[in-house]
Amino acid sequence: MLHVVLVEPEIAPNVGNVARTCAATGCRLHLVGPLGFHLDDKSLRRASVDYWSAVDWVRYCDWQEFIERVGTDARLWLFTARGGLRYHKVAYQNGDYLVFGCESRGLPETLLKEHRTRWVYIPMPGGRVRGLNLATAVGIAVFRALETIGALEAA
Repeated sequence: MLHVVLVEPEIAPNVGNVARTCAATGCRLHLVGPLGFHLDDKSLRRASVDYWSAVDWVRYCDWQEFIERVGTDARLWLFTARGGLRYHKVAYQNGDYLVFGCESRGLPETLLKEHRTRWVYIPMPGGRVRGLNLATAVGIAVFRALETIGALEAA
């Protein structure tokens, strides 16, 4: 199983799209707060998340709680527009955590500094934009990781 980690996501529809990707691929979704929206039925319906019951998800108050629960030996891949390894060059493994920051700021600087050797980026040919929509980036990363570990061959 792969894990998708959203750190302080701000936009419910983006999380809804990521949740759909996780439900479709069998990835566990980790939501690390604070969140920029509520996780009540009304908010989820507004974000068109009518399949939330199919999502394997876990909620954490903050990054510290996340690390305490998953352990410091978890293989984290931090997606950032700042550089690092190209997403298609990473040797993903079953059980890896694909970590994404919030829509407006990305991942916190302190978190990036702690895991400098685990930065991953999706190149932007043409350089017209600095990055992709959160849900799009997650989709690209998840399917590449699943392909790398051979999970798509069984589908």
